[in-house]
Amino acid sequence: MLKAKNAVLGFSLVQSEEIIDRALAEDLSGGDVTTEALIPNSQRGTGFIVVKEKGILAGLDVAKRVFHRVDPELEISAFLEDGSKVEPGSIIARVEGKVASILKAERVALNFLQRLSGVASETNRYVEAVKGLPVRIMDTRKTTPGLRLLEKYAVRVGGGENHRMNLGDGILIKDNHLVALHSRGLSLKEIIAKARQNVPKRLKIEVEVKTMPEALEAAEAGVDIIMLDNMSLEDIREAVKSIHGRALVEASGGITRDKVRAIAEARVDFISVGALTHSVKALDISLKLTI
Repeated sequence: MLKAKNAVLGFSLVQSEEIIDRALAEDLSGGDVTTEALIPNSQRGTGFIVVKEKGILAGLDVAKRVFHRVDPELEISAFLEDGSKVEPGSIIARVEGKVASILKAERVALNFLQRLSGVASETNRYVEAVKGLPVRIMDTRKTTPGLRLLEKYAVRVGGGENHRMNLGDGILIKDNHLVALHSRGLSLKEIIAKARQNVPKRLKIEVEVKTMPEALEAAEAGVDIIMLDNMSLEDIREAVKSIHGRALVEASGGITRDKVRAIAEARVDFISVGALTHSVKALDISLKLTI
């Protein structure tokens, strides 16, 4: 099982409550007319949450929280933990109590489980692809609006690391920053100096570059991290050699699983992958009710 303790990952269920409440309001703002019309409030049953495909589990505590927000009297027994490797047929948890409550919470709970397990599973595939190499797989800010906290948690469950959580977490000078500043006559060296002058010393300064000359200029300007954006494998290799330890190197843009190991073998320090969150496939998970 992957290391996935909430305290270690900096994940707080308290922080997730607003997200859960919004999701429940989205689904239950008009009530559950089907369940309320057909299922007596006194009927009790048991639901088993079952995985239908191979992957990494993430979001179980969030799903449990959903069930308890709908009905605090539901009894939930978890058989696995976040970070567990699951196979088709794996039973994640058992939910017991009022059938009506289980049905009202089912979709929202499963949506969180499927989405977060999908993120953790895809992250783990990238991590496994570079296994044995001294590189870190990282996410980006290309997250689902409103779900960043949870999706970045899932990345860490899958064995990856978080890039910036938000725009206040670090200096990342991207292409559009450079366009705006170059138009005012500033060189990259002057831009870096301006950043160091105006931000806390604890923050690392990273700059995005697209060409070898830009990478060399950034290294000479004294940045902490150089992001090689959408550069060819050949150029990445050459850039790492030319930078020669003067800054940490991050590869980003168009990273896919079939090319990630070759990029890691070029000895970059980080590989950031937007696909971990922006287009991931949900893991197939369902709830089976028994009476």
